[in-house]
Amino acid sequence: MDTLLYILVLVGTFSIMEGLTWCTHKFVMHGFLWYLHKDHHQVEPGFFEKNDLFAFIFAIPSFLLIYFGTYDHIWWMQAIGFGIMFYGFAYFIVHDVIIHQRFKWFTKSNNTYVRAIRWAHKMHHKHFGKEDGESFGFLYVHRKYMDKVRRDKKLMAGSKKVEYAPEAE
Repeated sequence: MDTLLYILVLVGTFSIMEGLTWCTHKFVMHGFLWYLHKDHHQVEPGFFEKNDLFAFIFAIPSFLLIYFGTYDHIWWMQAIGFGIMFYGFAYFIVHDVIIHQRFKWFTKSNNTYVRAIRWAHKMHHKHFGKEDGESFGFLYVHRKYMDKVRRDKKLMAGSKKVEYAPEAE
């Protein structure tokens, strides 16, 4: 098995997961499994949410692909499983740590991408029901959110540069 091909399958799987995540979020989580996702939009007390069950649901195919790919020596199956697993890890870091700050690890980022992904997610969460949602993606940030953050950063930078200069007498 060629290592480069393995890495390409893994990275390709990771990339494809963004589209699958968008579809799953829009049509499954905001569809027939809304009862599991609802508490993520309508926050209730406690650390855990029913929505957290999706991590286990999505881990099952990853685990099975890694297990059977390893056991049966089917490299591409294992690579797909690891691609799904790495996407899940990235999802955890970006969604639970950076966006919702369920763990206080990266709380003060001024990075344009991080601020745009937070803004896009905020726009997603402004809808309390399963209808009329927007921004269902995860890693991809729509241009309108990036542009908004860039405009805000320019305004902030401009306001910091304006200093009071007393008139000469």
